[in-house]
Amino acid sequence: MLIATWNVNSIRTRLTQTIDWINQVNPDILCLQETKVIDECFPVEPFEKLGYSVEVYGQKSYNGVAIISKIKAKNVKKGFYACKESDEDIEIFLDQKRVISAEINGIKIINVYVPNGSSLESDKFVYKINWLNCLASFLDEQEKKRELICLMGDFNVAPSNLDIHDPKKYEGEIMASEIERNALNNVLKERLIDSFRIFEKNTGHWSWWDYRNNAYELNKGWRIDHIYISKELSSKLKSCVIDSSLRANSRPSDHAPVMIDLNLNDINVDFFGDEDNFFEI
Repeated sequence: MLIATWNVNSIRTRLTQTIDWINQVNPDILCLQETKVIDECFPVEPFEKLGYSVEVYGQKSYNGVAIISKIKAKNVKKGFYACKESDEDIEIFLDQKRVISAEINGIKIINVYVPNGSSLESDKFVYKINWLNCLASFLDEQEKKRELICLMGDFNVAPSNLDIHDPKKYEGEIMASEIERNALNNVLKERLIDSFRIFEKNTGHWSWWDYRNNAYELNKGWRIDHIYISKELSSKLKSCVIDSSLRANSRPSDHAPVMIDLNLNDINVDFFGDEDNFFEI
């Protein structure tokens, strides 16, 4: 099963590119971020014509996430829910549409668009860390249900210096600070693993290039788009790739798609999603 994530930076602007890529790659599940459109205006029909169902959680001009799947999604949830944080704590995150989740083919798909944070001195940075802490609590609750998880999206965090073209230049700055990395590690704990790093241990692989200063042409990128899977799924993982070629398109997104291939043929999901039951692999 091919599962992909892509920050398209406006689905209406990048619709043709997205459809073309789907026709080339044929993913089973595609999670999009920064769709920048309210639910009623999301271009559903082109995806349905290709045999996909579409679940969206968007807002005008900013943020927005979507799950596009050949397999009908079940138990679709929008925003944070069932986490340890109080309702009042969750309330502050409702205005920004940044997380959507669903059960697909025995896996809990969680699609996120993590706030950028602007700068370490900004109120937006405090929001980012609080948002990641809420995501960690959300994952804690999912873990209690013993679900197989695939967490993906634009995390706006480079997990290590290997994920930045010039780590010394950006040391301690936004997307590269220890505060953000620690917050991300708190989300992952020991339960989720970085799919890409199972196959590639070296630097030089990016998923995002700034539009400014010829960053793509000079290959000055960052790896901030990730797919994390339950460690129980690691033996089922066949590949993880970044399709950087799309960044060379005319009027591209500043992000490239990331995709994994999972062999799910021998997974028993009869008891998936029931807190009182279990899964077997």
